[in-house]
Amino acid sequence: MNHPKHFLSLADIPASQLRAILDEAHRRKAARSDMSKGRPDVDAPFSGETLAMIFEKSSTRTRFSFDMAMRQLGGTSITATSNDMQLGRGETVEDTAKVLSRYVDGIMLRANSHQTIVELAQNSSVPVINGLTDYNHPCQIMADLLTLEEKGGQLSDMTLTWVGDGNNVAVSFVNAAVKFGYRLRISTPKGYEVLGQSISAARNAGAAIDIESDPLKACEGTDVVIADTFVSMGDKNGDQRLADLAPYEVTDALMEAAAKSALFLHCLPAHRGEEVSAKVIDGPQSVVFDEAENRLHAQKAIITWCFDV
Repeated sequence: MNHPKHFLSLADIPASQLRAILDEAHRRKAARSDMSKGRPDVDAPFSGETLAMIFEKSSTRTRFSFDMAMRQLGGTSITATSNDMQLGRGETVEDTAKVLSRYVDGIMLRANSHQTIVELAQNSSVPVINGLTDYNHPCQIMADLLTLEEKGGQLSDMTLTWVGDGNNVAVSFVNAAVKFGYRLRISTPKGYEVLGQSISAARNAGAAIDIESDPLKACEGTDVVIADTFVSMGDKNGDQRLADLAPYEVTDALMEAAAKSALFLHCLPAHRGEEVSAKVIDGPQSVVFDEAENRLHAQKAIITWCFDV
């Protein structure tokens, strides 16, 4: 079996290679400034190559951005839900990986369980890319960091503050703090903390991570405020979650506590009046749609890194 480069977790990839991926994303985005969206990149490096895209969860940004990424790189994609496949009828992940490796040049999976993507990668002879799992969301964070750099930020000089549920996106911000050197503050209510082992591992690797339960204090002087939905796909007890997390809504008060030049990030979809006020997400400090666009450019660089063996 080949030994492909998988993109499963930011924790697994050296900082120098993640830096190179971001640089490639900047370069490819700049090279397309005057091109129509459907036109391939000038070099079209992956002409004739195909990415399989498998979704156990529904998606807007992941589906469209990966599809367009392959088109702009000169390749093609095949999209299926797990229910479209024998995977949804009991075929093992191991067998699925071995079969797809005979058909396509890479696999992107948006999975319910992180263990599924780990097993897929262990048995695949082509690159596997994590489009989201219950543990982390590495592609999203690469797009977020690309956005912050575009806005003039030097990541190693910045403080980022996560407010709300300590979910899979938060875990990837923890992982990235090790690699890019920003200070990370995390503000969550009791029972919604980021996985302790992820924070311990990051701190042991040198990351500056602060825990502050008071969201207003956590946002004081910060360069970036980050929120995510309070009730994600598959979450139960939605009403209880909304009640518990309500004090962590990003409002004008939190943004006013932040630095004057602070930016607001949200991976979308957003629920105005729950995790963020409409005034904040639709206001001048919000860069959420730049962030969404940059999923495309970041993922093109990730695909390039995975396929360039």
